[in-house]
Amino acid sequence: MSLEFMTVAMFATLIIAITLGHPLAYTLAAVATLFGLIDNGFNIPGLFGMFINNVWGLMNNYTLVAVPLFILMAQLLDRSKVSDALFESLYVVLGKIKGGLGLAVVVVCTVFAATTGIVGASVVAMGLLATPALINKGYQKELTAGIICASGTLGILIPPSIMMVVFGGLTGMKETSVGNLFAGSILPGIILAGLYFTYILIRCNINPTLGPPISKEESATYTAAQKWSMTLKSLLPPLMLILAVMGTILAGIATPTEAAGLGAFGALILAACNKKLNLTVLKESSFATLKTTSMVMMLFIGGKFFSTVFLSMGGGDVVTDLLIGSGMNRWLILGVMMLIVFLMGMFIDWAAILLVTVPIFLPIALELEFNPLWFSILMCVNLQTSFLTPPFGYALFYFKGVAPEGYTMMYIYKGIIPFVLLQIVSIAILCLFPSIVTWLPDLFFGS
Repeated sequence: MSLEFMTVAMFATLIIAITLGHPLAYTLAAVATLFGLIDNGFNIPGLFGMFINNVWGLMNNYTLVAVPLFILMAQLLDRSKVSDALFESLYVVLGKIKGGLGLAVVVVCTVFAATTGIVGASVVAMGLLATPALINKGYQKELTAGIICASGTLGILIPPSIMMVVFGGLTGMKETSVGNLFAGSILPGIILAGLYFTYILIRCNINPTLGPPISKEESATYTAAQKWSMTLKSLLPPLMLILAVMGTILAGIATPTEAAGLGAFGALILAACNKKLNLTVLKESSFATLKTTSMVMMLFIGGKFFSTVFLSMGGGDVVTDLLIGSGMNRWLILGVMMLIVFLMGMFIDWAAILLVTVPIFLPIALELEFNPLWFSILMCVNLQTSFLTPPFGYALFYFKGVAPEGYTMMYIYKGIIPFVLLQIVSIAILCLFPSIVTWLPDLFFGS
């Protein structure tokens, strides 16, 4: 069989198997085993030897120790209800502005994103907390769903992000180390949050019925001093945690793995300060961390099997020759790669997309002389859309699971469309101004 046929057949088999609903990690491993055996003439010991060597190298990656620590930090913060107090204070401070409650959700999710890095926790927490408040104040159902789903996905981009840890562990390059990825994603994350904030503000001022302000009587319940006091009390603890985690990384005091340990310890202290720390919370957080970490690691192993077989049989060369040999401008090739990632995001989990595409696309980006850090952040921003794009956007299902009765999937699908477009706008901004990504890494870590 020709190399081109094997490449297409391997991808087609993977997509069909995923569509049939088989577990992703085992699907990646099974497809890799099948095509690895076909490629090496059914030499079973040889194939398994190759798998063992690659998985051993993967599991020796010290950076991946940060994964369970960041997940534990997120689980503890989710159960310590840090976001609840912050939303309640911003509800009063911003509520009198048209669209103010929606703006409060964006601010809370941005702060929450910088402390947890897990989308499910953000969307579920804000869905339970903010949806009843927004609906009771007369917010449009579609806009409410869009605000919560889109703002909740900021956790996958704004550091500390599990996606960045996985990406850095995959590449093994100095330019795309976890520290550089964290620094490079800060401004893109803030810009995206700013786009959401601006869109809500403009749209609700044009049509106030979409997001009416709270009544003057409700706003006047607290004095200006009380509002400032409430906000500072609820904002300072998570900001201190962000400073402890990101500050130590950017200052070069701690590695991302060490900072993750510090973050988990800080989350433990915050839970104790909020009087939420008990044996039940510790057990639930630890068990949830174990399950999530096991899932991530199984995906890593399955993805490593797939990429190893795909590259060893020459599939990477086929894709490279197809794109670079097409004679297209390098920006068109970049557009094709971004489109492939976007379309895959409609059907496949972000981790699987990274595991499959990074070993293929990053060498192409290097050959086209794109900055590897800039290209990596561009991919991560693009992958954020995978949580919002139908039919399998995870954030949409997280929200549907906690939404009040009467919320149909059509309301949610309509609500997220403007925010997906804003994510695409943010990708265009990063293409026009690459220094948005590279400035902070250069400032903290040098060129």
